[in-house]
Amino acid sequence: MVKRGKKESADLKGRIKAILQNNCTLNFHKAQKSIFSNNLVLIDSLLPEILSQIVLDFYSTDCSHLTDLVTKTAIKNPLNFNIENGHTFYEYKIKRFLTDVALGMMPSQVWTGKYDATGGYLIVKENGDVLCYHIYNKNEFEDYLLNNTKLDTASSSRHQFGEIYEEHGALYVNLNLQIRFIK
Repeated sequence: MVKRGKKESADLKGRIKAILQNNCTLNFHKAQKSIFSNNLVLIDSLLPEILSQIVLDFYSTDCSHLTDLVTKTAIKNPLNFNIENGHTFYEYKIKRFLTDVALGMMPSQVWTGKYDATGGYLIVKENGDVLCYHIYNKNEFEDYLLNNTKLDTASSSRHQFGEIYEEHGALYVNLNLQIRFIK
């Protein structure tokens, strides 16, 4: 039995880095599951493209903290937003996504935009501290989520992603999005 984990993650990241280092490009095609894709579009019509850039940066760099990945995306500005006035488009949209995920959006269920938690949200930290965010503290809650999450690599064999495959004469690779709290 082969134990999966950090080595598997490093192999997958190495594979993606090698693809890019060989003058190949990776372009976003679509989210694998239509329900998840539609949930993202419901939150923001450009969210699938934004997340695809963040996921690509995760797999092709050593960054994993969401704050760093969002900053990288904002600097690249792949969607060519007008940022001359200092709008933080990418950060705002990712905070909205994280909030919706934290309050009920699931990738495999149709999301209606209705939160499971309507009064507040409790977070119990590893050291036992309890953080309480009331709906009135929405900005603080969003900041907490962005500043305390990272991307992680799930088991590529179990979730069947990370392998290059051909379909209708084009090459594809599925990459997984997994968000975790930073310990």
